[in-house]
Amino acid sequence: MSRETERGPRSAHNAASGLRAWFESEPGHAVACAELQLAGDVLPDLFGYHVLQLGQAYSTPMIACSRIQHQLVIATGPACGGEGLSARAEALPIQAGSVDVLVLPHVLEFARSPHAVLREAERVLIPEGHLVVLGFNPWSLFGLWRLAAGWRGNMPWCGRFVGLARLRDWLALLGFDIERVERLSFRPPLRRARLHAKLEFIERLGSHFWPVFGNVHFVLARKRVVAVRPIRASWARQRRRAATGVIEPTARERYAAETDE
Repeated sequence: MSRETERGPRSAHNAASGLRAWFESEPGHAVACAELQLAGDVLPDLFGYHVLQLGQAYSTPMIACSRIQHQLVIATGPACGGEGLSARAEALPIQAGSVDVLVLPHVLEFARSPHAVLREAERVLIPEGHLVVLGFNPWSLFGLWRLAAGWRGNMPWCGRFVGLARLRDWLALLGFDIERVERLSFRPPLRRARLHAKLEFIERLGSHFWPVFGNVHFVLARKRVVAVRPIRASWARQRRRAATGVIEPTARERYAAETDE
């Protein structure tokens, strides 16, 4: 077994457990509450038969607010409490075209290949299926914090934050249409609870005056269905032309007519 193979599960284990621990801290808990509140506004309006959440960023599943009855959570690291399913984000044990709604809460930042994760999401979604992606914004206070503390290896600053422009490009290449983009969380990630609470007014100011610098972006996309033109349509038009006697002459007939003239 290669070193890269051995390092993979261990890094996934550390990322999953470290991210859950951070979301239980003071700044992480505030972000989790904002994300769950926004999900409560969006997910109940997405319908289907199967909804899947990939990754367990926090203890409460984001898809719990969905109206879809069949709900499944697959962890990218160890499952919480040793129970549930766990799989690689780039290779899901899910049949192609079988999921109606797929939710990725902070999965791309800690994946080996974020684009491969999105390709896998496109594979498992049904045509017109919905994809929800939550990620940390590199152009925010969290992004600045990452530049200063990312080298320490602490979560979530050790992740690779994916910008919204790059995420848009990836989704467009994979055949997704962006339906909604929201930005949330504008406070710095301070661990002191009292100081963090005093800065709550920044949330209201940030959403109005500098929304582009939100710490988290929330993207709702729909898998595009490419319209295929049936071949029979052209044959049907030719049959109608033949029935009415309006048939264009062939190249040989046109040449013969020009020669006689």
